[in-house]
Amino acid sequence: MSDFQHTLKAEATLKGVGLHSGVPVTLTLCPAAVGHGYKFQRTDLPGEPVIEADADLVVSTARGTTLGKGEVMVNTTEHVLSALYAL
Repeated sequence: MSDFQHTLKAEATLKGVGLHSGVPVTLTLCPAAVGHGYKFQRTDLPGEPVIEADADLVVSTARGTTLGKGEVMVNTTEHVLSALYAL
């Protein structure tokens, strides 16, 4: 793993259909400050809760990696995290 931190130069938005849900989804990747880390924000839910990309927040590995905090979950996170790691 690299000791260097990276950020995105600009915001990027992807739209498609959820892999397992079949519902339309939008993913927006945003630049962040040093030390911010990867975070997922559910803008479709009240309060727009944030879930950090943290192994301690893995709630399931069935059919993908699901991160969760309380009742809020983000599914199949390994795909976007792998792509970001490769940058």
